[in-house]
Amino acid sequence: MKLLSALVAVSALFAVPAFANLDLAKKNACMACHAVDKKVVGPAYQDVAKKYSGQKDAVAAVAKNIKSGGSGKWGPVPMPAQAALSDADANTLAAWILAGAK
Repeated sequence: MKLLSALVAVSALFAVPAFANLDLAKKNACMACHAVDKKVVGPAYQDVAKKYSGQKDAVAAVAKNIKSGGSGKWGPVPMPAQAALSDADANTLAAWILAGAK
């Protein structure tokens, strides 16, 4: 199942233009706290990509963090959960972020 999720996320990365993923991040208010290349409230997406680089389950881990939120990984400000976000959109965002949000 994890492999299927990863394959779906990777295929979504190549099937959809990069700007569409930026639009998805904007639509879900991600860009209020994050930027591609600099820390805002939360970490820069490029820093997230570096942290998870080389991890085989990175897409699933980041998608889970997006959906469940959390605190303490990047500082004291908690990230709110995006529980209403579909699994497909969470995986698309995670794959885009892990690709450096390009």
